[in-house]
Amino acid sequence: MNSHQQGIRAALTGVLVNILLAITKILAGVLGNSYALIADGIESTSDILSSMVVMGGMHISARPADEDHPYGHGKAEPLAGVVVAALLLVAAGWIAVSSVIEIRNPHHAPAPFTLAVLAMVVALKEILSRRVLKVGDAIGSTAVRGDAWHHRSDALTSAAAFLGISVALIGGAGFESADDWAALAACGVIVFNGIKLLRESVNDLMDATVPTETLEMVRQVAASVNGVVAIEKCRMRKTGLELAMDIHVIVNGDLTVRAGHAIAHEVKDRLLAADRRIADVLVHVEPHDAEHGPQRRSGAEDEGRGMREGG
Repeated sequence: MNSHQQGIRAALTGVLVNILLAITKILAGVLGNSYALIADGIESTSDILSSMVVMGGMHISARPADEDHPYGHGKAEPLAGVVVAALLLVAAGWIAVSSVIEIRNPHHAPAPFTLAVLAMVVALKEILSRRVLKVGDAIGSTAVRGDAWHHRSDALTSAAAFLGISVALIGGAGFESADDWAALAACGVIVFNGIKLLRESVNDLMDATVPTETLEMVRQVAASVNGVVAIEKCRMRKTGLELAMDIHVIVNGDLTVRAGHAIAHEVKDRLLAADRRIADVLVHVEPHDAEHGPQRRSGAEDEGRGMREGG
C-alpha cells in the first residue's frame, strides 16, 4: 500500500466511525437532556466532512503529472490541510457560541446514562486519533495529521462534557450548565491546534523548507559521490507527500561535459535511493579550479551556461 492509499484508508475509517458516533451522540443528547452531547454529535458531522476532504485531497495529489500540471498535483494535499484546519476552527467557534447561549439559558441537568456514552466516545476517538496520527506522521501528510486532530478534538470535547455532566449531577441545583462550561473550555484546545495545523498547511503551500536534518542527510549523500568536490547549494520543498529539490555540486573544472553529466546522474540516483519521499532532483554542476576554488559567475551566466541534469 503506497502513502496516498494509506492516507485515503485512514480518512475512510474516520468517516465510518464518525457517522456511527454522530448518530449515537445526538440521540443520547436529545434523550439525556445534554446540550454538550448534542453539540458534540453535530461537531462529529464536521469530522465526517473533514475526512472526506482529506480523501479527496489525497486522491488528487496522487495523480501523476500531465500537460496542464507538469509538476504534478501534490499541492492538493496541503490545500486539503488548509480546509481541514479551517473546518476545525469553525467547529470550535460554533461550539463556543452555542455553549455561551446555553450558559445564559439554564436547562435541566443531563441524564446519568450520558456519562457511559461519553466514556465510550472518548475511548474510540482517542484510539482513532492515535492511529490516524501515526499514519499522518509516517507518510508526512499535514492533511492526515489535521484529520487526526479533528478526531482528538472530538475526544477532548467529549471528555470535557463528561467532566461537566459529572459536576452537574454531583453538584445538583445550580450546576446544570457545568457541561456547557466544560465544552467552552475545550474549544480553547481545539482553536490552538487548528491554528497550528493551518500554519503548517500554509507553509507547505508556500514551499517552506524542510527540517535541517533532512537537508544535512541530503548533503552528506551527495558529497559521498565520487567526483563531487563540495556542495554549494541545496534547496528542498514538500510537494504533497513527496519532496522536490535542486542541488549545486562542485566538480573538477577540467572534466568533460560527459564526465560531469555522469557525476550529476550518480548524485541524482543516490538521492532518489536515499529517501523514498524524494521524487524529483535537479542537479546543477559547478566547475572547480584547483588553484582558485569554485569559479563564480553571475546569475544570468549561470542560467545561460550552467549545465543542468534533471532526468
